[in-house]
Amino acid sequence: MYWPMGAAQIYSANRRRRKACKSHEGQEEDNIGEQEEEEQEQEEDNQPIQGLRTSRNGHLIATITATTMTIWQASPIVVLAAVSRSTSSLRSYGPNIAVHLRPDSSVAVVQTSNGFLVTYSIIVDPNARVYQQVRQGSNQRKPTGTDALILEEERAGFREVNIKFRMIIRIDAGIAATLALDKEVIVATIKPAAVQCIKWTPDNAGRQTTTELTNRMAWMQKGSNITDMVYDRAMSLAVWITGDGRAYAVQRLPESQSESEGNQRLFRGYGFHTPQDRGIEASKAAINARFSLLAVGCADGEIYVYTAKDYAGSIPLSHQHQAPASLATTGRITCLSYSPDGYCLVAGFENGWAMWSVYGKPGASSFTADSRLSGINDEHWLHSVSNLSWINAGFGLLLTCNDDSRLWALDMTKSAVTTCFSAANIYRTLLLSSSNLILYRGFDLPSTTTISVDAPLWQYIAIPMGYLINQRPIRCVVTSLDGRYIAIAGRRGLAHYSVGSGRWKTFDDSGSETTFVVRGGMCWYRYVLIAAVESDESYELRLYSRELGLDASSVLYVEQLPSAAVTISMTGQDSLLVYTFENTLYHYIVNASDAGVKLVQVGQLALNGIVRAPARVRAVTWILPDFQLRDGDPSQDVAHASVLFLVDAKLVLLQSSTNEAGLKYDMRVVANNVEYFDLMRDRGALIRSPSPSLPDSPFEGSTLAIGLHADRGLTDSLWYFDGESMRCWMDVEDLLESASTENDRDVPQPVTVATDFYPTSIMLDRGIILGLDAEMIQRRDVHFAYLRHAIRTQLFLPNILRQHLAQYDSSAASALALRYQTLPYFSHALELLLHTVLDEEVDARLDSDDSLMPRVVSFLSSFPDYLDIVVQCTRKTEVRSWRTLFAYLPSPQRLFEESLEKDLLKTAGGYLLVLHTFQELETSSEQCTRLLQRAKEAKDWDLCKELARFLMALDASGETLREALARMNIEPFDEPYRRSTDETVHLTTPRPVKWQQQQLLNGKIGTLSISNSKQEQVAHSDTALSPNGTTASEDYFSSRS
Repeated sequence: MYWPMGAAQIYSANRRRRKACKSHEGQEEDNIGEQEEEEQEQEEDNQPIQGLRTSRNGHLIATITATTMTIWQASPIVVLAAVSRSTSSLRSYGPNIAVHLRPDSSVAVVQTSNGFLVTYSIIVDPNARVYQQVRQGSNQRKPTGTDALILEEERAGFREVNIKFRMIIRIDAGIAATLALDKEVIVATIKPAAVQCIKWTPDNAGRQTTTELTNRMAWMQKGSNITDMVYDRAMSLAVWITGDGRAYAVQRLPESQSESEGNQRLFRGYGFHTPQDRGIEASKAAINARFSLLAVGCADGEIYVYTAKDYAGSIPLSHQHQAPASLATTGRITCLSYSPDGYCLVAGFENGWAMWSVYGKPGASSFTADSRLSGINDEHWLHSVSNLSWINAGFGLLLTCNDDSRLWALDMTKSAVTTCFSAANIYRTLLLSSSNLILYRGFDLPSTTTISVDAPLWQYIAIPMGYLINQRPIRCVVTSLDGRYIAIAGRRGLAHYSVGSGRWKTFDDSGSETTFVVRGGMCWYRYVLIAAVESDESYELRLYSRELGLDASSVLYVEQLPSAAVTISMTGQDSLLVYTFENTLYHYIVNASDAGVKLVQVGQLALNGIVRAPARVRAVTWILPDFQLRDGDPSQDVAHASVLFLVDAKLVLLQSSTNEAGLKYDMRVVANNVEYFDLMRDRGALIRSPSPSLPDSPFEGSTLAIGLHADRGLTDSLWYFDGESMRCWMDVEDLLESASTENDRDVPQPVTVATDFYPTSIMLDRGIILGLDAEMIQRRDVHFAYLRHAIRTQLFLPNILRQHLAQYDSSAASALALRYQTLPYFSHALELLLHTVLDEEVDARLDSDDSLMPRVVSFLSSFPDYLDIVVQCTRKTEVRSWRTLFAYLPSPQRLFEESLEKDLLKTAGGYLLVLHTFQELETSSEQCTRLLQRAKEAKDWDLCKELARFLMALDASGETLREALARMNIEPFDEPYRRSTDETVHLTTPRPVKWQQQQLLNGKIGTLSISNSKQEQVAHSDTALSPNGTTASEDYFSSRS
């Protein structure tokens, strides 16, 4: 859900001295001294960055070189302070090799090569300012609007930061790894192998240091040294990497517990990664608190991800991230880091970097770059990463490179789903950057435009500068289901936007804006924005109208909540679900009338004992039975609803039932590793059939009328993405029935739709999955590389139809196909269905009872494009697959005759190829002559040329062609046949039949093709001319459109 965008920005902390004017007297001596000083400064400036750290709040950045520590501001990136160590200090304690920041960024710890920790206090002066810009001149025009806000920010400058030396700590045993925590510094020593805890200030007894030897840790492998440590405050958990390639999950014991257990036990841990084979030794680690994941980077470049289920050692393997290239290409992993919200993992390698979604979908990578061009342009960030860090709440990524003194910054865009999980954000693909919203507008365009990569399908919306300056970063974004309105919320307040008018509405009074913070999300009901807010230690649901301005008096309605909301969501037509931290689900009805809009609570559901940690719930919705939706009392919805929770990455189904004790709920996990899900019921009235109106009776001879009016298509389906593929339960009612404890059945297997990009939306009415892929652009005329996100699409219709046919439910497949038959790429979808099944069964050698091909062929025969579908499939498959295909089809001769009867002349030309391959073409070429005669009557001269060349290829003497022309009463030319040298249509045949038979035995390809280009293609080529006159590359749809 993260995509880098634009070119990398370069920052350097080089010092530039302003030369003062001096008199001629003594100037030469001063110049010599200044020159020596400048040379020394230049040498220090060119030192590579060896360490990078950011504070917990992301406001400050610390970098070090061998001699200098620099403190930066994160937004915008500027140098605030720097300190250089003296020559004597470097001689005594050694050069810098690593830097650490106390989480509150008040102390910086610099590790030296000689085993010392040099600590500095970082003091922020709230009154002093730096980088204050003053514009000179009195005749300047008075700025207004956004310019005035920018000018005010420039005049204000940034808060000054001072670095003050604190103390030096000597570690005699050597330093292997260091952690800077809130109360102490944890140091892993080398000899002896131990862990020291050094408090920032001594305790009441005057003690400041405690030590525990690793050999005395019973849970740790004896004789192993710690090489790396990472810590996460939200999980209160650390991961230790040892020299033998093991990984341990470690907790710091409280002082009272460690003293009571005796023997000065300081830590409790569990090993969860033990290398069994060479190459999977752990080298780096990262912690994802949002999804309770522990990632371990291994020596071979693979990343193993484990799920921390509890603190008792239950840490099973969850999934694995594949390396973007071979180890020789990537090099070893140098750093790992999850984004602040946990949705993205980025890894730095010795030769580049790569990104994945939280459950393993590959994203952007530098290994697709041209190393020659990046070397010429001196872009080190593309082929070497030593450190990386997230800044600006995930909107930026900092990179440092080996032997490079520069800091590289990448701007990131992320899906709005990462800020607010809602059905509207999933349906309407909406992206968010640090200063813009990017809205996909293809839903309002024709189907063929939707899947075009050239059409301008993105609308860039600039966030109001006044709101952005005061309340950045943006923490919550939500759009309406119809795509007309968008709302944003930063650190405080909110603002909303109309896509139609292009206007923002913000609070005119900054005081009213700062009185509340959005906590729990937002959603739209028509033109009304519903926001869960916290104000003056009270929790509320507020309703704002898009038609009114934003101020303290413009709130339409306020509903008090007993505790803070975790998430809110609209479901059905007018139902609002609010899940709170007190583990209660509230059900409201949005009551809109002439008198106004208000919320009416009609039910609530206590989930104590069912959901253990309310903060881990990411989304909630429910499914009501049809009878309750039609005629039920809303106050009884809670009793009949089946509730869907997304807890971390588990999709949990909560079903209600009644027994002697009353109402009870049964819980079942129906899916794991869920990054997001989409229940089509939540889209409400937006779901419609692609056909404007369904016909009363389908075309003659079709079986599509069976069960048509009782079928709901996919409007009741449930989709989810698990990091590998998009998966779908076609009817959620089947899922509810199977998941019920009364039936004691397994959850049905969902339909799997594989994609080679990250899917962002299911366009149900168009039969495609929409997604994005990161592209890196490098040009010879541009001296830098830049990244962009590109639209990708994937048809899901063939997979759904295949599932119906595999379940012997041809009526459901026919009814579903009828809903999509008006799409311009419908025939292509059927062709993909045939092609997929054929590829699966060509080598399987299945019996006719087990084969799916007969059902697919029978299903396809119901459509008018049946003949074209078959012949196009033959063109795009190997010749050895044709026998399997035509084993369930009528003979090629019969298909040829049917094509002629229906005036599908070019389709009939395609079956000539099959006849020739199967040696069923008569010597006199009667079929070819008949087709040539029909083409002449239809004045299809291109086809005539192709058929003439085909006859010449069959008989190089030209006698066969002369006989055919004679039958058509056409006088042939007397001059000998000469091969055309122009760019007209060509028809070629393969080598003689004996050679072709040998190729068929060998499983190779060699057959006739019809070409409309200078070059001749083989029959399976994707660019060969198809029998219906179009090229395969001109198909409306492909997986990478």
